[in-house]
This record gives sequence, structure tokens and C-alpha cells, in this order.
Amino acid sequence: MTRTTPAGTPLNDAFHLYDTTLRDGSQREGISYSVAEKLAAARVLDALGVGFVEAGWPGAMPKDTEFFRRAQDELSLRHAALVAFGSTRKAGTRADRDPQVRALLDAQAPVVTLVAKSDARHIRRALRTDVAENRAMVEDTVRFLVREGRRVFLDAEHFFDGYAYDPATALGVLEAAAGAGADVAVLCDTNGGRLPDDLGATVEEVVARTGLRVGIHCQNDTGCAVACTIAAVRAGATHVQCTANGYGERAGNADLFAVVGNLSTKLGMAVLPEGRLAELSRTARELAALAHLPHDPHQPYVGDSAFAHKAGLHASAVKVDPLLYNHVDPVTVGNGTRILVSEMSGRASLELKAAELGLDFAGAPDALTRAVAKVKEREAAGWSYEAADASLELLLRAELAGDGAVEGGFRAPFAVLAHEVRSERRTDGTALSEATVRLRADAGEPTGEIRHTARGDGPVEALDAALRGALRARLPWLDALEPTRYDVRVLDDADGAGAAIRVTLTSRLGGREWTTVGTHANLVEAALLALCDALAYGDVYGESGGVRDAARGTYGRRRPSAERRGAARARRGPAGGGPPAGPVGVRSADPVSPRRGRGRRR
Repeated sequence: MTRTTPAGTPLNDAFHLYDTTLRDGSQREGISYSVAEKLAAARVLDALGVGFVEAGWPGAMPKDTEFFRRAQDELSLRHAALVAFGSTRKAGTRADRDPQVRALLDAQAPVVTLVAKSDARHIRRALRTDVAENRAMVEDTVRFLVREGRRVFLDAEHFFDGYAYDPATALGVLEAAAGAGADVAVLCDTNGGRLPDDLGATVEEVVARTGLRVGIHCQNDTGCAVACTIAAVRAGATHVQCTANGYGERAGNADLFAVVGNLSTKLGMAVLPEGRLAELSRTARELAALAHLPHDPHQPYVGDSAFAHKAGLHASAVKVDPLLYNHVDPVTVGNGTRILVSEMSGRASLELKAAELGLDFAGAPDALTRAVAKVKEREAAGWSYEAADASLELLLRAELAGDGAVEGGFRAPFAVLAHEVRSERRTDGTALSEATVRLRADAGEPTGEIRHTARGDGPVEALDAALRGALRARLPWLDALEPTRYDVRVLDDADGAGAAIRVTLTSRLGGREWTTVGTHANLVEAALLALCDALAYGDVYGESGGVRDAARGTYGRRRPSAERRGAARARRGPAGGGPPAGPVGVRSADPVSPRRGRGRRR
């Protein structure tokens, strides 16, 4: 067995940060951890500095039984104590002979959390026993486990509802557990129906009446789980139970990262080991990946959009002082400020965004004016640069180049002069598309026009193959460029066939990923715009990752501004970001795939 108390936290055992992601969080619809994933998640939580990791219910769940068996050999925790969860003995039996209780011992976890009914109605109707026997069940089980060397916490299920209905019964359960040796009485808002003021008042009253060490466990059915948890701490609770990213049954639980962020930055409580608060955002992403769920970009403190500013007034103020519109310094929790470019953006927004991308418009005010006008014009026509940093960067670099700027200026290495796409459906039901592109490439020296034809399973794939075929000799890294996501959205269904169509394309080259956008009334035209930007952006950095010298057509060491850009992007994730969140109006059945059609160059 490992330790029974958290290690290496400034508050040590005086305050408990208790995570129940692997037990209560796993009850969320759509989550099903493997044993290996649970072991990995326990390590991630331990690395963050959580004090207790509740890993499951051995004896009741075969997967959890296997977890605790493997944990004895495979898990070495530096900060956290491992917790096994289970219920009290059954009515009319002995704790030492109850198989569920014995399974808690066999798990070899140093800490056991027992769940017990504390609402008289549940005791009578669900357990079908009386209040006296329920107290005896709690008392006997706690005493037995303590005698066997376990530290015991009690989860008083439905406590707030039970206390409101029959305070004496609810308090009696807590007193029975404490009298038998339980260290913490955890008050559970199991139905998630309490509001912060009422819950805080109840916690304060319980602490005053009993003198017990009290914990809190809140469900999020009213959207108040985090607020209720903070209210409980203010009222005297010194043990908080949370789940990563708020995972849990129904509407979820109190979000670990929001609770830690609030306790640390608002109440000044050092609930994590020194230096670990800055790992909050990274940990949230890792645990989302282990749950096979997308990371919520709008999650407080740790979401990609938690410190993103879109309104022009906000961006203008952030330019003066970032804390004017950020409630904390994002770096404190491992996050970063982002400026979103849209039709709302003014000069300040675009100048800040350019700096984020490593571009300096200080000496090119006219170029900045043109860029602002072009962004507003395109956004009004349906373009969206919020999640397409690569296309935005190309637009900004083109304006710098047009202003004669050497630093940061860049023009695309090719221009499509004409293209044609034909599709046919064969008698066997299969479809085939053929695309021909005519373009001019320029690598510092005119190379003349290039014409290339290629086939694909759909018009966009054929067009992509034709572009690659025409430019392969000019851009030797093209074969390594992978499309990873292709989204199509009809912007206004009410316009019918005349509606604008927005295509977003995410591409990857080596360790760099970027997203481009194209908008047009014609799907193929919109896709062509996004494809051309994807190839042009790749040419900005090339295979080596260096910034292309616009004048010489060569790749050199990144300039300091680009290095700053890399640091900013590292704080918020891969370059270019992902495609826009939210529903997609229509998804093409012709994704750009790595499998290319055979083409011919003329």
C-alpha cells in the first residue's frame, strides 16, 4: 500500500484535493475507460499534485478489481494516495463477512471511501431498513476497516436533501462514522439541486453543530457545482471532491480545474504542489484525450477560448494591459491570451493578432489599414478567420509584401490561372472525377505555365491531386503534406442554391498543423481557395520549419518574431488551431484523402 495522506502539497493533510474522475467521472455517458487508461489517468492526476485519486469500486466492477490488482505492481504515486470506493455492509450481516467489504481490503488501497445513505426516505425505501440499522451498518464497516489499517472517509449520500427533511437522521449518520474512526464526513449533493447560498449555510451549520471535519461533493444539475464547492470551502469544508473537466453522470460534477483555479487564484489557497498550477491546462487536455472526448474550448481557466478576445474594444484594452480583460494572467494556469479576428476586429485586434503570429506592422501602417479592410470585407462575405490562422497569416504577409516590407512579407509561390473539373458516374454506381489546373509558378525566376490533370474519387480530391502534380517539382515536401480534416458549411440555407459555402481544411506537415479557409457560392471554388492557401502556407515554412525569405526564395533561421510566435502557439496548442466548433451545415462526402489519383503533367 502507498501513503494515506497527500505528499508534497503546501497544505499537506490540512486540505484535501480529492479526484473521483475514475469512478464518478466515468459514469458520464460516452466514457468507458480501459484499465490501462485508468492507470495512465491516475499517473496524470498524481503528476498534477492531486492529494487523493479515487479509482473505482473493487468487487462490484470487474474492471476496477483488475485496476487495483495491477496498480500494486504498475502504479507508483509521488503525491496522491489511492482510494477504493465501496458501500457499507448489507443490513443484517457482519462487516468482516460481507464480500463487498472484503473486496475493499483486497484492493490494498490505503484509503477507503464508503458511501452511506443519510436521507431517512432513502434508508426506508431504497435500503428497506430502519434508521438504527443504517447507523449500525456505517459504524460496523468503518470500525472494521480502520482496525484493518485503512484510512476511511464517509460519503453521506443525499445529505442536503436528507438534512432538509430530517436533520437528526442525517447528522446521526455522520456521527456514527466519526465515532467509529472515519476522518472526513463528506456531504454529498447527490441530486445536484442545491444553490450556493443554501448549501454554504448548511455546511456552516453542520460544522458548528458537530465539530467534524467536513468535505463536499457536488453534482452539476443546476450548473452550480463549482460555485457550491467554493461556497462549502468558505463555510468550513476542508476536503473537496471533483472530477477532471467536470465529467460525471447527468450534467456532471464539480470541475477539478475550475475549482483549483478558483481556490488558488481567488482564495489564495495553495492546493497544489509548488509550480504545478501552471500544468492545469495541459492536464485538462491529457485527461480529455484519455476519456476519448474533445477538450471543451470554452472551459474556464483551461479552455482554448478561456482567454480569447474577439470584440474590438476588448482587444484594444488588452493591447494596453492584458489584465484589463483577463481575470487572471493566463500563464498562471498554463494557458495563453488569443486574439480572434472577425468582422468585429479593428486595427488593435489585427495588430495584436499579427504580433501573435510573429508579424510586425509597426512600420507599415498602410498595410495594416488594407488588411483590416480586407478582413472586414471577406468576413461580411462569409469568410471566417477565427479558426484559420494560416489563411489569415497569408493575407497579412501579402499586405506586408505589397507595402515593400522585407520582414514578414511573402507572396504565394504560384497562381492558378484556370481549372476545370469533370465528374462522371459509371454504370456500376461508382463515381470518378478528373481535374485539370493551369498555373504559373515562380521561385524567384519565372518558370512559365504548368498544366496538370489528375483523377480522384471526388472533385476536391481530383483538384488536390492536380495541384500537387503541378507543383511537386517546385515544392518537394508536398508528398509529406497530409490533410487531416475537411469541413464544409452552408452559411445560409435560406438562400438555397445561391448560399455561400465555407470550406475549412486542416493540414499537417511534420510536427506542424494548420487550418485554411475558402468561401464561395461554388463548393469546388471554395475548396480550391482553401487548398491553395494550405500549399502556400506550407511554402512559408518549408520542410525545415524555417521562414521563407520572400526575396531569395530560400529558407532561413526563424527570426525572433517567429520564435515568439512559436512560444505563443505552444501555450494554446497546434498552430492554426482546429476547425470551427459547433454544428456543420453540411459535410462533403468527398474528403481530401491521403490516397491520391494518378495524374499527368503537360
